[in-house]
Amino acid sequence: NSPCYSVAMDLGVCQLRNFSISFLSSLLGTETSSVKLDNSSSGASVVAIDNKIEQAMDLVKSHLMYAVREEVEVLKEQIKELIERNSQLEQENNLLKNLASPEQLAQFQAQVQSGSPPSSTQGAQPPAPSAQHAAQNSGPSA
Repeated sequence: NSPCYSVAMDLGVCQLRNFSISFLSSLLGTETSSVKLDNSSSGASVVAIDNKIEQAMDLVKSHLMYAVREEVEVLKEQIKELIERNSQLEQENNLLKNLASPEQLAQFQAQVQSGSPPSSTQGAQPPAPSAQHAAQNSGPSA
């Protein structure tokens, strides 16, 4: 339908250029009429289009780089927090290992080797206080 070119391929290129001009013009905030294709000065139009495309690509590149830098900063902060959390957990793990009885360590190792996770009640209430409770209950009856 467009009087741009007679060959279908050339017509497609012409339509693509018109679309690109409209899109880039809206992206760059310029009026479409200022960058319309003119068959009599197609060389100048191509240069103008190339310039607009280059400007748009630079704009896209700068926005993309800004977004990437922001994401890198967020990820660096998350890594820092995870390193701190890992350090805290390692300290807690070492403390719990030092406070655990040999029986508790043996039971834990058996659970790790069998692949079954430790039950939540065992983690919340270590056996040592219940052993003290049993000793207190047997003490007055003796």
